Amino acid sequence: MTWQMWLAFLGAAIVIAVSPGAGAIQSMATGLTHGVRRGYWSILGLEVGLMLQLTLVAIGLGAAVANSILAFTVIKWVGVAYLAYLAVRQWRSAAVDLNAQVDRVTAGGRRTLMARGFLVNATNPKGLLFFLAVMPQFVVPTAPLLPQYLAIGSTMVAVDMVVMGLYTGLAVRLLTWLRTPRQQTLLNRVFSGLFATAAVVLSLLRRGPAAA
Repeated sequence: MTWQMWLAFLGAAIVIAVSPGAGAIQSMATGLTHGVRRGYWSILGLEVGLMLQLTLVAIGLGAAVANSILAFTVIKWVGVAYLAYLAVRQWRSAAVDLNAQVDRVTAGGRRTLMARGFLVNATNPKGLLFFLAVMPQFVVPTAPLLPQYLAIGSTMVAVDMVVMGLYTGLAVRLLTWLRTPRQQTLLNRVFSGLFATAAVVLSLLRRGPAAA
Protein backbone atom coordinates (compact mmCIF):
# COMPACT_ATOMS: atom_id res chain seq x y z
CA MET A 1 0.00 0.00 0.00
CA THR A 2 1.46 3.32 -1.09
CA TRP A 3 1.34 6.45 1.07
CA GLN A 4 -1.16 8.00 -1.32
CA MET A 5 -3.44 4.98 -1.06
CA TRP A 6 -3.07 4.89 2.73
CA LEU A 7 -3.98 8.57 3.01
CA ALA A 8 -7.05 7.94 0.88
CA PHE A 9 -8.08 5.08 3.16
CA LEU A 10 -7.41 7.24 6.21
CA GLY A 11 -9.85 9.81 4.85
CA ALA A 12 -12.46 7.11 4.23
CA ALA A 13 -11.93 5.68 7.71
CA ILE A 14 -12.44 9.10 9.32
CA VAL A 15 -15.65 9.71 7.39
CA ILE A 16 -17.04 6.27 8.30
CA ALA A 17 -16.05 6.58 11.97
CA VAL A 18 -17.53 10.07 12.35
CA SER A 19 -20.81 9.08 10.69
CA PRO A 20 -23.28 8.44 13.53
CA GLY A 21 -24.16 4.79 13.94
CA ALA A 22 -24.73 2.10 16.54
CA GLY A 23 -21.09 2.31 17.71
CA ALA A 24 -21.33 6.07 18.27
CA ILE A 25 -24.61 5.66 20.16
CA GLN A 26 -23.10 2.92 22.32
CA SER A 27 -20.04 5.08 23.07
CA MET A 28 -22.14 8.07 24.08
CA ALA A 29 -24.52 5.96 26.15
CA THR A 30 -21.58 4.38 27.98
CA GLY A 31 -20.03 7.78 28.60
CA LEU A 32 -23.35 8.96 29.95
CA THR A 33 -23.60 6.17 32.52
CA HIS A 34 -19.96 5.27 33.22
CA GLY A 35 -17.71 8.21 32.32
CA VAL A 36 -14.83 8.54 29.88
CA ARG A 37 -12.28 6.17 31.43
CA ARG A 38 -14.78 3.38 31.91
CA GLY A 39 -16.20 4.10 28.47
CA TYR A 40 -12.94 3.00 26.86
CA TRP A 41 -13.65 -0.59 27.89
CA SER A 42 -16.76 -0.45 25.71
CA ILE A 43 -14.71 1.14 22.91
CA LEU A 44 -12.19 -1.69 23.18
CA GLY A 45 -15.04 -4.14 22.67
CA LEU A 46 -16.19 -2.18 19.65
CA GLU A 47 -12.72 -2.46 18.11
CA VAL A 48 -12.56 -6.22 18.75
CA GLY A 49 -15.87 -6.56 16.93
CA LEU A 50 -14.54 -4.39 14.12
CA MET A 51 -11.45 -6.55 13.78
CA LEU A 52 -13.59 -9.69 13.72
CA GLN A 53 -15.48 -8.31 10.74
CA LEU A 54 -12.28 -7.29 8.97
CA THR A 55 -10.81 -10.74 9.57
CA LEU A 56 -13.91 -12.44 8.19
CA VAL A 57 -13.73 -10.33 5.05
CA ALA A 58 -9.99 -10.95 4.69
CA ILE A 59 -10.40 -14.74 4.78
CA GLY A 60 -13.45 -14.70 2.52
CA LEU A 61 -16.20 -15.54 5.02
CA GLY A 62 -17.60 -12.02 4.79
CA ALA A 63 -18.54 -12.53 1.16
CA ALA A 64 -20.17 -15.86 2.02
CA VAL A 65 -22.27 -14.21 4.74
CA ALA A 66 -23.20 -11.31 2.48
CA ASN A 67 -24.32 -13.75 -0.23
CA SER A 68 -26.17 -16.12 2.11
CA ILE A 69 -29.72 -15.01 2.80
CA LEU A 70 -29.98 -17.17 5.94
CA ALA A 71 -26.64 -16.15 7.49
CA PHE A 72 -27.17 -12.47 6.70
CA THR A 73 -30.72 -12.52 8.11
CA VAL A 74 -29.73 -14.31 11.31
CA ILE A 75 -26.88 -11.89 12.04
CA LYS A 76 -29.06 -8.91 11.18
CA TRP A 77 -31.91 -9.88 13.50
CA VAL A 78 -29.56 -10.77 16.33
CA GLY A 79 -28.18 -7.25 15.97
CA VAL A 80 -31.68 -5.77 15.88
CA ALA A 81 -32.64 -7.66 19.04
CA TYR A 82 -29.49 -6.54 20.85
CA LEU A 83 -29.99 -2.88 19.92
CA ALA A 84 -33.59 -3.14 21.10
CA TYR A 85 -32.35 -4.58 24.40
CA LEU A 86 -29.92 -1.67 24.76
CA ALA A 87 -32.79 0.75 24.06
CA VAL A 88 -34.85 -0.75 26.89
CA ARG A 89 -31.85 -0.82 29.21
CA GLN A 90 -31.01 2.83 28.49
CA TRP A 91 -34.64 3.86 28.99
CA ARG A 92 -34.59 2.30 32.45
CA SER A 93 -31.17 3.73 33.43
CA ALA A 94 -31.19 5.88 36.54
CA ALA A 95 -29.58 9.31 36.77
CA VAL A 96 -25.96 9.18 37.93
CA ASP A 97 -23.43 11.49 39.54
CA LEU A 98 -20.18 10.83 37.71
CA ASN A 99 -18.25 13.09 40.07
CA ALA A 100 -19.28 10.93 43.01
CA GLN A 101 -18.42 7.62 41.38
CA VAL A 102 -15.29 5.79 42.43
CA ASP A 103 -12.90 5.76 39.48
CA ARG A 104 -12.43 2.03 39.55
CA VAL A 105 -13.70 -0.80 37.36
CA THR A 106 -14.00 -4.38 38.54
CA ALA A 107 -12.93 -7.26 36.30
CA GLY A 108 -16.58 -8.17 35.81
CA GLY A 109 -17.42 -4.56 34.93
CA ARG A 110 -14.66 -4.44 32.33
CA ARG A 111 -15.84 -7.70 30.76
CA THR A 112 -19.44 -6.49 30.67
CA LEU A 113 -18.58 -3.19 28.99
CA MET A 114 -16.28 -4.92 26.49
CA ALA A 115 -18.96 -7.51 25.70
CA ARG A 116 -21.56 -4.82 25.03
CA GLY A 117 -19.25 -2.97 22.66
CA PHE A 118 -18.20 -6.18 20.93
CA LEU A 119 -21.78 -7.30 20.34
CA VAL A 120 -22.80 -3.93 18.88
CA ASN A 121 -20.22 -4.25 16.08
CA ALA A 122 -20.09 -8.03 15.73
CA THR A 123 -23.86 -8.33 15.16
CA ASN A 124 -24.03 -5.51 12.64
CA PRO A 125 -23.73 -6.88 9.07
CA LYS A 126 -23.44 -3.30 7.85
CA GLY A 127 -19.76 -3.42 8.82
CA LEU A 128 -19.21 -6.51 6.68
CA LEU A 129 -20.85 -4.80 3.72
CA PHE A 130 -18.66 -1.73 4.23
CA PHE A 131 -15.45 -3.75 4.25
CA LEU A 132 -16.58 -5.80 1.25
CA ALA A 133 -17.38 -2.64 -0.72
CA VAL A 134 -14.49 -0.42 0.34
CA MET A 135 -11.51 -2.58 1.22
CA PRO A 136 -10.86 -4.02 -2.29
CA GLN A 137 -10.31 -0.46 -3.55
CA PHE A 138 -7.29 -0.09 -1.25
CA VAL A 139 -5.73 -3.54 -1.65
CA VAL A 140 -3.18 -4.30 -4.34
CA PRO A 141 -3.80 -7.96 -5.33
CA THR A 142 -0.28 -8.47 -6.68
CA ALA A 143 1.38 -7.31 -3.44
CA PRO A 144 1.59 -9.31 -0.18
CA LEU A 145 -1.87 -9.14 1.40
CA LEU A 146 -1.05 -9.55 5.09
CA PRO A 147 0.88 -6.25 5.46
CA GLN A 148 -1.94 -4.44 3.64
CA TYR A 149 -4.62 -5.95 5.87
CA LEU A 150 -2.58 -5.06 8.95
CA ALA A 151 -2.22 -1.46 7.74
CA ILE A 152 -5.95 -1.21 7.02
CA GLY A 153 -6.90 -2.81 10.33
CA SER A 154 -4.56 -0.74 12.50
CA THR A 155 -5.63 2.48 10.75
CA MET A 156 -9.31 1.70 11.15
CA VAL A 157 -8.93 0.81 14.83
CA ALA A 158 -6.82 3.89 15.62
CA VAL A 159 -9.27 6.25 13.90
CA ASP A 160 -12.31 4.57 15.42
CA MET A 161 -10.88 4.64 18.94
CA VAL A 162 -10.20 8.37 18.71
CA VAL A 163 -13.65 9.16 17.27
CA MET A 164 -15.51 6.91 19.72
CA GLY A 165 -13.51 8.48 22.55
CA LEU A 166 -14.69 11.90 21.39
CA TYR A 167 -18.30 10.68 21.32
CA THR A 168 -17.88 9.31 24.85
CA GLY A 169 -16.40 12.57 26.07
CA LEU A 170 -19.22 14.51 24.41
CA ALA A 171 -21.78 12.51 26.38
CA VAL A 172 -19.94 13.24 29.65
CA ARG A 173 -19.82 16.92 28.73
CA LEU A 174 -23.56 16.88 28.14
CA LEU A 175 -24.04 15.25 31.52
CA THR A 176 -22.13 18.00 33.32
CA TRP A 177 -24.63 20.50 31.89
CA LEU A 178 -27.59 18.44 33.10
CA ARG A 179 -27.67 18.91 36.84
CA THR A 180 -31.05 17.49 37.81
CA PRO A 181 -32.12 13.82 37.77
CA ARG A 182 -35.06 14.81 35.56
CA GLN A 183 -32.73 16.26 32.94
CA GLN A 184 -30.46 13.20 33.05
CA THR A 185 -33.45 10.86 32.75
CA LEU A 186 -34.59 12.83 29.69
CA LEU A 187 -31.14 12.38 28.13
CA ASN A 188 -31.30 8.64 28.87
CA ARG A 189 -34.63 8.52 27.05
CA VAL A 190 -33.09 10.32 24.08
CA PHE A 191 -30.31 7.73 23.85
CA SER A 192 -32.88 4.98 24.25
CA GLY A 193 -34.69 6.40 21.25
CA LEU A 194 -31.43 6.49 19.29
CA PHE A 195 -30.80 2.81 20.03
CA ALA A 196 -34.36 2.01 18.96
CA THR A 197 -33.89 4.02 15.76
CA ALA A 198 -30.63 2.17 15.04
CA ALA A 199 -32.50 -1.11 15.51
CA VAL A 200 -35.17 -0.04 13.03
CA VAL A 201 -32.56 1.12 10.50
CA LEU A 202 -30.71 -2.19 10.82
CA SER A 203 -33.96 -4.14 10.40
CA LEU A 204 -34.47 -2.38 7.06
CA LEU A 205 -30.98 -3.29 5.84
CA ARG A 206 -31.13 -5.52 2.79
CA ARG A 207 -28.54 -7.91 1.43
CA GLY A 208 -26.91 -6.72 -1.77
CA PRO A 209 -27.21 -8.72 -4.99
CA ALA A 210 -25.50 -12.08 -4.81
CA ALA A 211 -22.21 -12.48 -6.58
CA ALA A 212 -22.39 -14.21 -9.91
